[in-house]
Amino acid sequence: MSAARSTRPLGSSGLEITCTGLGAWAIGGGEWGGQDDDASVAALRRALELGLNWIDTAAIYGPGRSEQVIARALRGMPQDERPLIFTKCALELMDPVTWQTIPSQEPVDIRAELEGSLRRLEMDHVDLYQVHWPPKEPPTPLEEYWQTMVDLRREGKVRAIGLSNHDVAQLEAAEAIGHVDSLQPPFSAIRRGAADELAWCAANGTGTILYSPMQGGLLTGAFSAERVAALPDDDWRREDANYTSRLAANLALADALAPIADRHGVSRPAVSIAWTLGWPGVTGAIVGARAPEQIDGWIDGCDLRLTDADYDEIAAAIERTGAGDGPLRPPR
Repeated sequence: MSAARSTRPLGSSGLEITCTGLGAWAIGGGEWGGQDDDASVAALRRALELGLNWIDTAAIYGPGRSEQVIARALRGMPQDERPLIFTKCALELMDPVTWQTIPSQEPVDIRAELEGSLRRLEMDHVDLYQVHWPPKEPPTPLEEYWQTMVDLRREGKVRAIGLSNHDVAQLEAAEAIGHVDSLQPPFSAIRRGAADELAWCAANGTGTILYSPMQGGLLTGAFSAERVAALPDDDWRREDANYTSRLAANLALADALAPIADRHGVSRPAVSIAWTLGWPGVTGAIVGARAPEQIDGWIDGCDLRLTDADYDEIAAAIERTGAGDGPLRPPR
């Protein structure tokens, strides 16, 4: 029997979600190095046992493997016990070895990606369908691809539609065509640049599900320069500036979270997650896990409420360490 957890409305979509959901990027393997499917299934089931009611994935994760593992984990589960499933479109895999991809927001490709996701997930609809990235060259006009998403929602193949990694100007252009049910931006105490997008969402009835609230593990307290050096060659973090040139500042910020976690009797991951959930306009945070015990390490972040003094202490640590960019704390 799943634990009961409070929920928040995802904007005006009609979906009610727990304040954290399980992110399924890493269980696809690929850019995260090797991954055991049995461990992934156990992690997915542990998340549901602990009361989380949604899973976020994408066609590109694996590619396709993440969605297939989710289907395996949920196979045979009664309908009223199944979580909400969120997935994404608009990335076409070019090379499964190099992981070079191109965005494609062409209507025919969006529809084809949805059919592929439904097949892999063994579902007849998805609860939230999201455009993964905005266009690059050659661009598909936003008006064209967002109209396709609006049409899919009207046709009932998806319950809600959203944008991921889009800015305020793009949100406004999409909203003029059809309501944006949700936005998925990156947001953490290190990467704080989405504050304007959060404010827009709060003012427009759009839910937000944040990704990477622990900045890929940097804010867990478990990372070190030695661990970064030991990451597999195909792990995306080896080439990310947050794990190379900015690593020392980020680890210093993670250390500064320890006394706050001790005061509340929780882990540093829980503090990192709670920091994001306290911002106006935030509905929930996506948190990844590759094994059940990782979920146990951050699940307390669902219920933790940081105080103004906690936020002030973290803001001072951000300023002192020089970690990341963006506003230091949410508005009072």
